[in-house]
Amino acid sequence: MIVAANQASVLLKPFSAILFDLDGTLVDTAPDLAFALNTLLAQEGLDPLDYNEIRPVASNGSPGLLFLGFGISPDHKNYFSLQQRFIKLYQDNITRESALFDGMEEVLSALEKAKIPWGVVTNKPAFLTEPLLAQLNLTHRAGCIVSADTTPFSKPHPAPMFHACQIIQQQPEQCLYIGDAARDIEAGKNANMQTIAALYGYITSDDNPDNWQADTSINHPRDILQWL
Repeated sequence: MIVAANQASVLLKPFSAILFDLDGTLVDTAPDLAFALNTLLAQEGLDPLDYNEIRPVASNGSPGLLFLGFGISPDHKNYFSLQQRFIKLYQDNITRESALFDGMEEVLSALEKAKIPWGVVTNKPAFLTEPLLAQLNLTHRAGCIVSADTTPFSKPHPAPMFHACQIIQQQPEQCLYIGDAARDIEAGKNANMQTIAALYGYITSDDNPDNWQADTSINHPRDILQWL
């Protein structure tokens, strides 16, 4: 099946399941991560950061966001205490504004209508992944939910991908993985899945998705419908 994507025709093999990265691919979580970071900055007497500065870093979790906001790494003496406060702020506001990306509900509904299972494979820890998806009423819809600590390894290691396939009873070669970071595409390729780069996600100015070697890329969630 041939479709147009990013000014190029691409050929994807038929697939029987779709797996999504979470932050920046399935759910737009950046607003609540930005709220938590700016609240923490305010508590420390520092000026808030512009949302457009925070958004591209949202997929990098607390290490990336604390480095952006405070210029500190995990080896800094204040890192752990700031991280715990950041996480608590985020937990308390985890669905304050977070929601499926525009068009993603249409994609999920189409998958469910076609009886194509879909699931989540994320590097977000389970204690954050599970309440986020539960509060968005997605838990019962997802065929699998694999978090950073579900297996001994996280992306780009293929172990989480293989575990997801076991849960939904599909072969990796039959799955399509969609993500907005180089590690997502690498993880999918390591598991011998087809991959799509989500260019609408959290991509920094230093990222070069053309170098990720995804099978193709999309600019909007609704572009996924081309393959259904």
